[in-house]
Amino acid sequence: MYLCYIDESGTPGLPGNTSHFILAGVSLPIWHWRTADVAISEIKTRFSLSNAELHTAWLLRKYLEQYRIENFEKLDHAERRRQVRQLRHRHLLQLQKIGGKPYRQAKKNYEKTSAYVHLTLAERTEFVRKVAETVSDWGFARIFAECIDKLHFDPDRGPRSVDEQAFEQVISRFETYLQKTDGNHAQRNYGLVVHDNNETVARKHTRLMRQFHAHGTSWTPLERTIETPLFVDSSLTSMVQVADLCAYALRRYVENEETELFRLIYARADRSNDAVVGVRHFTKPTCTCEICKGHRRLS
Repeated sequence: MYLCYIDESGTPGLPGNTSHFILAGVSLPIWHWRTADVAISEIKTRFSLSNAELHTAWLLRKYLEQYRIENFEKLDHAERRRQVRQLRHRHLLQLQKIGGKPYRQAKKNYEKTSAYVHLTLAERTEFVRKVAETVSDWGFARIFAECIDKLHFDPDRGPRSVDEQAFEQVISRFETYLQKTDGNHAQRNYGLVVHDNNETVARKHTRLMRQFHAHGTSWTPLERTIETPLFVDSSLTSMVQVADLCAYALRRYVENEETELFRLIYARADRSNDAVVGVRHFTKPTCTCEICKGHRRLS
């Protein structure tokens, strides 16, 4: 039995506020699940993030309050938290008098990052890198992802929206991988998809999975991927958080050519001989990124 944890990065809407939409899945056999979960928990503990969700985009932002606190790096974690919270509370009180979007946006930003304020940007970057390095060393794991360049996507040329195409591609590659894992053994391997919970996405992907079970995807019948996706609270599931990191790293690479995190997690992309079959960049045919070069080796 294999589990495939799925999360996304970027917005699927056209045009949206990102040029790419990424859906990434991290697959691992259930007999390695505890090993993987413990490894991520140990890194979190090392950075005093035991009860925090690993949300990479929020972790790697600059928190301006930290730069306004004298000798912030020399303070202990408790004092860092206290002083940042004090500045943020004062700021929200000022914005509350104005109200509107600035207040709502600041309140959201502070809520999303409150668990990380005891770490400097350098420490948060090191934390994310340590997790990526750990995933890179998981020889038992495989990454499947669809990276869609929305500038290249034509909604009139196919029956699926951006996020639907990404989901169908990831499910198809996971299914194909499951079919390969049997080797010469008589026992067949099966897989279950675990997805970050979102009410709208849950309805859509459940409907799509039922279609795939009945009629197959555009590339393969579903014989090994069982049930509809299991939707979970990502804050309670470390492996969905790992999928979030993978999706983020892929998007930052295809949008900004940032390679440090990308190359670590890309090492786990599913491969067949010398070709990358697990990750695709849906973009112009002339793209020369590492994903496109690796995928072209199929032909």
